[in-house]
Amino acid sequence: MKRILQYLITPETQGISILAFLRRKGFSGSILSSMKALPDAVLYNGRQVSFRTVLTEGDSLLVTVPENRPGEDLRPLSVRIPILLEDEDLLVVNKPADMPVHPSPGNYENTLANWAAFHFRREKDFVFRCVNRLDRDTTGAVILAKNPLSAAILSREIKERQIHRTYLAIVKGVPPEKGTIRAPIARKEGSVLEREVNFQKGQPAVTHFQRLAVKQEYSLLELHLDTGRTHQIRVHMKYLGYPLPGDYLYCPDHTGIKRQALHSFQVEFPHPITEETVLLTAPVPEDFRNAWYFSRK
Repeated sequence: MKRILQYLITPETQGISILAFLRRKGFSGSILSSMKALPDAVLYNGRQVSFRTVLTEGDSLLVTVPENRPGEDLRPLSVRIPILLEDEDLLVVNKPADMPVHPSPGNYENTLANWAAFHFRREKDFVFRCVNRLDRDTTGAVILAKNPLSAAILSREIKERQIHRTYLAIVKGVPPEKGTIRAPIARKEGSVLEREVNFQKGQPAVTHFQRLAVKQEYSLLELHLDTGRTHQIRVHMKYLGYPLPGDYLYCPDHTGIKRQALHSFQVEFPHPITEETVLLTAPVPEDFRNAWYFSRK
């Protein structure tokens, strides 16, 4: 979606060109190219100027960030999904279970993208931009970028590990009080979905965990990731010998819960525009709570 931003030139940014200023602010090459097609994309003190114009302290820069991708043809899905934060640049939601993030063959309707199409149904130029992906049955905080600029900046923050995610998981057994798993992950031969630890063909994967509580033969863990491999927590905990109950791929024990007991509990990151720290907590869903209570019997 289109975004309009106004900047006041400070002593730290005077004397550089508009182009250099925008690059400092996180404008990508594709965004800058799309802006060049608009005669009024950049207004300096209310006047149209070129990107080569040098900035002076106290002056004003009004910038229009156009949508640089075509809108998507998604069937809107009207369901209730809790919103943790929404402003002009971000939408952070608490994704439910049994909902993939993106449409795929066999499921073009029951996805987070379809829900977003309904949420933004009044926006003609809506484009679905998901910053952090969760598995279909993993619940919790998902960040959506509402315009090209916030998407570009958040993508960079992901690569630079500035977006910190905290997960909660229930596992079978009692692992050490804390630890780090460094084991590469690859697609399992002969399977489209399943992954495994593979030290010959796998990509590097690092998971940190801390044991929070123990009840009967189950443990509640807090986990943090250095990497974002598909099924990383699920695969790493199985590899360590403490799989997640309810996981149809890696531990199909559905006694206490019908899906993997994994929840993206918290996200912390610099806001892409204001640069202020954003810290959001996604309430734990009922089935996860019930599974933990079940383990305490």
